[in-house]
Amino acid sequence: MNIEAIKFDEKGFIPAIVQDAGTKEVLTLAYMNRESLVKSEETGETWFFSRSRQELWHKGATSGNTQKIVEMKFDCDKDAIVVLVDPAGPACHTGTTSCFAESFYEGKAVVDANLSDYQILLNLEKVIKEREQERPEGAYTTYLFEKGVDKILKKVGEESAEVIIAAKNRDQEELKWESADLLYHLLVLLREQELPFKEVLKVLKIRHDKSENPAE
Repeated sequence: MNIEAIKFDEKGFIPAIVQDAGTKEVLTLAYMNRESLVKSEETGETWFFSRSRQELWHKGATSGNTQKIVEMKFDCDKDAIVVLVDPAGPACHTGTTSCFAESFYEGKAVVDANLSDYQILLNLEKVIKEREQERPEGAYTTYLFEKGVDKILKKVGEESAEVIIAAKNRDQEELKWESADLLYHLLVLLREQELPFKEVLKVLKIRHDKSENPAE
């Protein structure tokens, strides 16, 4: 990145919108100065400047919730930065994945399903990862991880059977709910096996590319 091209404000800051590179969820809005931006580039992890404490801070240095930088890009005016990251944990000091967790307005517009809706799978994968790491008491996902792989495999098998039964009965309402249960338990299994969902998506892409270009 050409830092000289960036337009810092009169106090030497530039707003940095931190976004999950996988889910595209906005995690937080922080500020960088020249030094923190250089450190971010050098270390490959996010560094910001705390305007309240008047000091640099390395995100996750104390909590362990670091953010590995995937990409940084500035806007057309070069006075704001988007930082795409792979977070090791929650972005917010309250423990939530994103600092923008509380909704205060919901519009009435109805949006038809599109590709962005499938982002829920990556969001769900992230929540499952957090449940495995934090093991909140009373959470069903915590229960599955504590019981271990045999229990998880049993649930995958049970939900697969439920999907088959719903399909055999031509019951679309039941089928969509059982399919959701199966996808959830499959993601839990992938997490237990330490296999990222994106690796499964890569296989699907390879197969798709081959079907589109059979001669290659």
